[in-house]
Amino acid sequence: MNESSTPAGTREYRTEELARAAGIPLRTLRFYRERRLLPPPRREGRIAWYSEDHLARLRVIADLLERGHTLGGIAELLAAWESGQDVAELLGLEAVIGAPWSQETEVEVGVEELAAAFPGEVDEDSLNATLELGYLRREGDRLVHVSRRLLDASAALVAEGVPLAAVLTTARGVRASADALADQFVELIVEQLLPDLGEPLPPGEPARLAEALDRLRDVARTVVDVEFALAMDRRVQREVKRIGDARHAR
Repeated sequence: MNESSTPAGTREYRTEELARAAGIPLRTLRFYRERRLLPPPRREGRIAWYSEDHLARLRVIADLLERGHTLGGIAELLAAWESGQDVAELLGLEAVIGAPWSQETEVEVGVEELAAAFPGEVDEDSLNATLELGYLRREGDRLVHVSRRLLDASAALVAEGVPLAAVLTTARGVRASADALADQFVELIVEQLLPDLGEPLPPGEPARLAEALDRLRDVARTVVDVEFALAMDRRVQREVKRIGDARHAR
């Protein structure tokens, strides 16, 4: 530790000491320095001295990495902080943007349970199709379905006499339509509500945006629910008319 040229009570670390205090390998510290995630150290000749601020920065980086941030994203957050933006607000906005929309309950299922729910319908092809759709995934020797509600809905359709293969074919179409809806909503929100997040935001703006985006979740669900119900009305009425016309033509 260097004491002669630093303020009383302020600790400084050599490179190896800083890495040890932060609990990271020396090569990681050097990598962060090369990526400019750390400010330059104070130098005395060939010796680099790091401060408590450097150690605090390394702990912030470790915490952000544990939360799933990339090094590129961390660099942007640190740059925003250095430019005077509130990183806590930015992280709050990012958390709202990235928060999951689905609230589905996963359920572990065995092949025997699937066979009981879909009598005579479960074979290698149907299992592979369900895995491909992402409804099922393997975890070791277990199978996990992503949604208890979807599993029950599929079983109800099969119980009414709809073949599982037809259910899965329809599921692919529904997935494509749902992806298209999601694309439209994301484009609307990004183009109309989100600023260039690479630019400094006024104080309080990240918190305001986070609250607005959180409220829009229910708005989006309402729009989709209403539009789907209206579309079903239109489609069923067309089908009723088609059946009626076919009967009159006999």
